[in-house]
Amino acid sequence: MITISNLKKSFGETIACDIPSLTINDGDILGLVGNNGAGKTTLCRMLLDLLKPDEGQVSITRPSDSRFSRSNEAETVNPAESEKWKEWTGAYIDEGFLIDFLTPEEYFAFIGKITDMKQEDVDARLKDFERLAAGEIFGQKKLIRNLSAGNKQKVGIMSALFNKPKLVILDEPFNFLDPSSQNILKHELTAYQEQTGATILISSHNLQHTIDISTRITLLEKGRIIKDLSNENGAAKTELENYFDS
Repeated sequence: MITISNLKKSFGETIACDIPSLTINDGDILGLVGNNGAGKTTLCRMLLDLLKPDEGQVSITRPSDSRFSRSNEAETVNPAESEKWKEWTGAYIDEGFLIDFLTPEEYFAFIGKITDMKQEDVDARLKDFERLAAGEIFGQKKLIRNLSAGNKQKVGIMSALFNKPKLVILDEPFNFLDPSSQNILKHELTAYQEQTGATILISSHNLQHTIDISTRITLLEKGRIIKDLSNENGAAKTELENYFDS
């Protein structure tokens, strides 16, 4: 669970984030939507302690999962004060998250090594992403930096999901992907949530894809939440379309 309290961030005179209160519940697939400058990426970066807020704080509560703690008791941490949240969080914001002088195989072997995975377990996990990879990423003898923008995006998303985190944060995951890959990604994310019970936060300009997979949608405008909608069976679609059409 993520709890946001009185979170504020400005760049000069521009308000990038002003959120008095927001709770993202365990198991939510929360879509963050809004026009350019709404504050979606700024919020994601503050959740990941990549950007310091001017005021307020973020709290992340550890999931009850024996992989992450010997205790079943809930543990709440502030990302600005503790590194523990990284044990159960996977994220991809942009290419800066990649080690682009490695091949994809070397990159995932490195991730496996720092998380104490055997190479055979790394190889087995990568098979889960074969449909998304579409034969264009592995076995190509290309450095990540030489992949297309879409395939770099896929590597980043796969790395966010690789260790089966209980919290996933993705900024504009549908960018650079062709329509087939976008649909595959929607299937992968919804299947992942069903299999793991993970909480998934997606920031996206693509309204239709966000509506398709989100259980809840939060609409931002100039850094502020103006709508927080349940999206069971696409219930938020009409209200969101009316907003963006106005």
